[in-house]
Amino acid sequence: MKLSREQVRHVATLAHLALTEEEEVKVQQQLSAILEAMETLRELDTAEVEPTSHAVSDVGGWRDDVAKPSLPPEKALQNAPARVGTSFAVPRILE
Repeated sequence: MKLSREQVRHVATLAHLALTEEEEVKVQQQLSAILEAMETLRELDTAEVEPTSHAVSDVGGWRDDVAKPSLPPEKALQNAPARVGTSFAVPRILE
């Protein structure tokens, strides 16, 4: 599916983009290529393909969310260059 320049301008307006003439041509080609790829995918028979929430079926590396004791503030701040109470002290950057 090839997009017209008017359609590209409409999409650019919706996205609050100000495109030059050269950029309109480039975006027209790129978006048209994406839509053509989607048309190719639409032709595939996916009747027996189960929907997935992840690209990979085996989600590894996850651990159980278990509460554990955290580092005591004294140990966490022992190498801090400056601190206020139980927090790091950092220089103010906004005036």
